[in-house]
Amino acid sequence: MIIRAGGMHFEDLCRKIREAGEDVLVENCQGQRYIGSGMHGVNIELYGTPGNALGAYFGDGRITVHGNAQDATGDTMDGGTIVIHGSSGDATGYAMRGGRILIRDNAGYRAGIHMKQYADKRPVLVIGGRTGSFLGEYQAGGLILVLGLHTDGRPIVGEFCGTGMHGGRIVLRCDAPPTGLPRQVMARQASAEDLEEIVPLMDEFCSTFDIRCDMMSKSTFFILTPDSRNPYQQLYVYN
Repeated sequence: MIIRAGGMHFEDLCRKIREAGEDVLVENCQGQRYIGSGMHGVNIELYGTPGNALGAYFGDGRITVHGNAQDATGDTMDGGTIVIHGSSGDATGYAMRGGRILIRDNAGYRAGIHMKQYADKRPVLVIGGRTGSFLGEYQAGGLILVLGLHTDGRPIVGEFCGTGMHGGRIVLRCDAPPTGLPRQVMARQASAEDLEEIVPLMDEFCSTFDIRCDMMSKSTFFILTPDSRNPYQQLYVYN
């Protein structure tokens, strides 16, 4: 089903998408919020710019955005895949607990904040370009991969990366780890075992966005993990 969303109220658009069934193509999206929120087993193709909370509580299926997305994409997402053929705003992947988000270009501030995992639910956030400050803030689980493509020599992450992190991993493709990491975050160069997990994600990313992966095959990656079981003590207690 094709829905022409130009000028449509977000409640009307979301209702039409739900009524449409499994496969929906939305044209001329103009900032409508909550698209795909709480839905399961759907395939939504979006042309234009969806508004905040795209795919919030998304359970299963695929959402593809041919353009940029705004804030809180994949908020508390539980499963499925969200693909952004552009950039995404602040708090992308907020409290993700499953599924995958692939962003071709950049993400804003606080990407991956409060990501978590349980049993076989392990969320993955892949950012092709760079991201703002507070990446992985209070991260409790899952994997964040920042590839640093087309950044023109600028740092691929902002300040306060991993603040409050107490689980999961942040993987950065860069020549050196970020400066000024919080004391509870440990950085090390990726091992061969680490690369066994990273390479399939890069292959998926490159296949999704039709990007050559060979330029990344010999890159240096750094793994950021919490170095304490009680990071909050290091954050808030003087010792």
